[in-house]
Formats: sequence, structure tokens, C-alpha cells
Amino acid sequence: MKNKKKTIRFGIFGLSRGKSFIDGILACNGEVVALCDTDESRIAARQKVVPDAVGYTDFDEFLCHEGMDAVVIANYFHEHAPFAVKALEKNIHVLSECIPAATMGDAVALVRAAEKSQVTYMLAENYPFVKSAEEMRRVYRGGTLGKVLFAEGEYNHPLWNDWSHGDCMELLCPHSKHWRYHMPRVYYITHSLAPLCYITGVMPKRVSAFPVSYPFTKETCLSDLYWRLPDRSAVVSCFNDDGSVFRVTGWSQFGGHSTSYRVCGSLGQIETARGEDDRIVLQYNDYAVPEGMKTVNSYYAEWDPEVKALAENAGHGGGDYLVVKEFCDALREERDPVFDVYFSATLSAVAILGHRSALEYGVPYDIPDFRNEAERAKWEDDFLTPMWGSDGTPPSMPNTELEEYLPTEEAMAEYDALANKYRAEQAAKNK
Repeated sequence: MKNKKKTIRFGIFGLSRGKSFIDGILACNGEVVALCDTDESRIAARQKVVPDAVGYTDFDEFLCHEGMDAVVIANYFHEHAPFAVKALEKNIHVLSECIPAATMGDAVALVRAAEKSQVTYMLAENYPFVKSAEEMRRVYRGGTLGKVLFAEGEYNHPLWNDWSHGDCMELLCPHSKHWRYHMPRVYYITHSLAPLCYITGVMPKRVSAFPVSYPFTKETCLSDLYWRLPDRSAVVSCFNDDGSVFRVTGWSQFGGHSTSYRVCGSLGQIETARGEDDRIVLQYNDYAVPEGMKTVNSYYAEWDPEVKALAENAGHGGGDYLVVKEFCDALREERDPVFDVYFSATLSAVAILGHRSALEYGVPYDIPDFRNEAERAKWEDDFLTPMWGSDGTPPSMPNTELEEYLPTEEAMAEYDALANKYRAEQAAKNK
């Protein structure tokens, strides 16, 4: 066991989502020494919490901050990998938000950079650490369910619409070239898939997906500000390295707001009760009921006493603290984190290739083994993306299978006008 008390000095890049990491870093005997964002008002707001942190608006200057051990990458959803690669090349540890990489070429570059570095990369996927998923992992790894044969994961989060980022007063989709306006829902796959991989220890090897599309209208939204894409979700099937099959969604915009998981083994099954995220239903086949258990068992998951006090007050069901804890523990113990760069690249590939499959109504794609240079090299020049780059680079592939709903210049201009109107109205209210 290495030095558990060593202070880890963090920098945070992207201070909208990135602010959520501050409490976890401080709770894990970490120090926030640097902050980076293009919006200086965000830097000033976060410095009220960590006043000794130095602010930067330039990422390259930020990476040169003296004594910084690790960075949290929390910039735009689809642009994490290039910045993570820069940090790895400077031998700075990386804790990256989801999605790890938004193109296959970026996923390959990320893995190569991590392999060449002398530091640790981890994906900051938080849903595997909610207490229901932790309990499902404990039971499954205990062996009483036998071998996993089938599992399901759903992340249902209906339209956010016009919510804003609190003190920054920024729309979640501030303009028509923002990633949320163009993102296929299957790209947001880690909240539904990662917990199943964490619980069972298996990884996807082939993916097939079908789109779930239905247009949004002004009548079904809270205001005129809504995304024009009909993309509500995708039903994604993963064939895994142990022969099991997972069926998951991306970010789904159907049904009620909920997150649910189910793991079916050869001897029984365990699942979360829909609508009650913390309630577990554990069922065994009659011939395989363990001593002291019933055929059907229903109970509420509980926190491990060692993490309860900090986890129960953290965001995302405790995951915002526990993901930082796992990262810090891995650094101090000099071990691989639970969600390493190979795990991260694989989940990225499921999202990216799952979208391509959905565009073709289910055509399957093989997921490369990112540990194998020959397999990953086939994708090194593939940078197709359905989203705009922050530098103005336009999409290079469709974001929906329905041509009549592809974003037009007129629709994007209308959205921008409404967004500007919204901001002006909010500014007037807050004078």
C-alpha cells in the first residue's frame, strides 16, 4: 500500500461541469491549484470556493502550471480526447469526463498517448458507483447468480429544454452549433452501459443498434427552445467477450425520468426496481436459492459505512465523490483504475459505431480490441463526427437517420434567435 495521505494537486479544465469535482477532490485530500475555462466569469465563481487556485483561459498555459499532478477534463462533451492527449504527453494524470472520445481516430490517439505516458488515465463515469450498482456488483461477484447471460441498462432523462447553468446563466444548449443540438442520443451511452460492465466484468465486442425517433414539437416542450432532432434514443445490443448480450440505451428521451439496470445469470437475476433506484429485487431459480435467502428478495441498497457520509451528499447518487476517490486511490496505490483507457476507448467505440449502426437500421459493427495495435490502427484516420467542432469545423456525417430532420441553416438560425431572446429576458429579470 502506497502513501494514502499524499496530497494530489489538481487542475480543472471546463468549469461548468468541472465545478462538481471540487468537493470530491477536497474530500480525498486533494488540492485544486489551477482552473481553466474560456469564460472568465466561471473562473471567478469557482475561485470563491478554491481561492488559491490560479485561473487560466488558455489550456496550454494551464498545463504548464507548476506542480500540477492531475487534470480533470470537463470541457465540451465531444472534445475531451484531444485535451486529454495533451495532458498525457506532459505526463499529467487525467480524469476525463464522458464521453472519452467522440471519434474513432480520437479513441486510438488517446490509447496510444496513455501507453506512451508514465501516468494514469481514468474515465470519470459516475453511475457505476451509485449504491444500487455497487450492491448488484457485490451480489454478482459473490457467485450466487452464476454466469451473466443477459443484462439491460437504461438512462431515461427526458428533454431538459431551457434549464440554465445557475450562476453562469448559460443555456444547456446555448447555440445551434453546440454539441447538444446535434448529438445522437446513443453517444451518451456510458451511464447505461458502464454499470453493466462494472457489475459483471465483461466488455462489448460487437454492436448493433436501432434508432428510436419521434419529433419534438412546441406542444410537447415547455417553451419554444427545443432541439429539432427527432432522435429520442437508440436500442443498442452488445455482444460481449464472454458470449453474453447486453441491451442498453443511450440518453433516452422517452417514458419517465429513471435509471434502471438488470443482470440475468444462469442461476438467477438482480435488478433495480423501476422508479425506485435504490430498491433491489433479487430472484433465484428454485433449485439455486442460497441458504438464508428466499426465491424473491426485495430490499434497499445501503452505502458502505466507510463512504456513506461523503457519498450520500454527493451528486449523481454519490458517484461524483466515489469516482474521484477511485482515481485518487489508484494514483496513491500505483495501480490501474477501474475505468482505464482501454475500458474508456471501448465504450467510446460502442457509442460511435452504435450510431453508425442506427443510421443503417441495425447493421452490426465489430468493436476493435484497443490493446491490439493492428486492430486499432484500422481506425486511426477515422474522424467522422455528427457534431460541430468548437473551431467551426462542420459535421462530417448525419446525426439522424431521417433526412427530413437533418438540421438546416434556417432551423439553426431560428434556434439562435430564440436563444438570444431567452438570454436577454433572463438578464432583464436578474437586473
